[in-house]
Amino acid sequence: MKALSPLTWHPALVGALAVAAGAYLVVTRRDTFAVSRSEQRRFAAATVLVYVVCAWPLGDLAAHVSITAVVVQRLVLMLAVAPLLLGGLPDLLIAGLTRHRTVDRVVRTLVHPAVAIVVVTVVGTMTLLPPVISWGSASAQAGGVFIAVTLGLGIVLWMPVLGSIPGLPKLSNTAKGGYLLAASLVVTSLSFVWIFARHPLYGSLTHQVRILGISPLLDQQLAGFVSKLGAYFPMWAIAFVLFARAGDGGESDEPDLRWVDVQRELERVDRDSSADPAAGPANSNPPTVAS
Repeated sequence: MKALSPLTWHPALVGALAVAAGAYLVVTRRDTFAVSRSEQRRFAAATVLVYVVCAWPLGDLAAHVSITAVVVQRLVLMLAVAPLLLGGLPDLLIAGLTRHRTVDRVVRTLVHPAVAIVVVTVVGTMTLLPPVISWGSASAQAGGVFIAVTLGLGIVLWMPVLGSIPGLPKLSNTAKGGYLLAASLVVTSLSFVWIFARHPLYGSLTHQVRILGISPLLDQQLAGFVSKLGAYFPMWAIAFVLFARAGDGGESDEPDLRWVDVQRELERVDRDSSADPAAGPANSNPPTVAS
């Protein structure tokens, strides 16, 4: 297959990543959005991983051949790229990107653990249905949308854990660990369908025998096991680390409060008072900062 040729370098993907990296460098050169070395390394790692999972060979296998490759690509984007990307952005840049009233309201909703799990499960399941996989493999543009949605789901998944969005309630280590355990059990909703289905479900994915040496049904069953184990191991490991930190007497289980959180809460108070002039003196009380 031409799509699997080692000479396929995906120039559109390279160009998009180059633009993203260039924009990051330009923005973070400003004193306002200065980044640390560790943040730069996280962003660079996220960029490299996106290329690895979206280019040859894994990206081409996921687009045309194997549902197992789709699952591996998805796990890397959601469990590795998304948290690295969030961790690579400075607090003030995230504050600027989420300052708009509508964006602020959306992220305030999505950061709730129950909402995040529901959104990731429902939207994630829909994006793995056979018609959607077929649509995503039809063109490079559709595949790009599929990748962007998957990465967005990963960001939603990790927002309650990383607490990087300013001015939003932050979970304790115990709550973070519990959230990750719960999320790991529901974000792989189609895995049992893949394992126990008696017929291949993805007609748009072909040539598994010729390229991978396995049947379409076995590829589908492998996808089910990879989906479960690939989510359980990393998410459970992080959850148990968080539980251990919570139980360590030398480390507080209370979330930290940053100045950017205080600023965001003050901005909300100003917006509310300007939207409701009749509130008058009721808005003059000191704001309560989300913690």
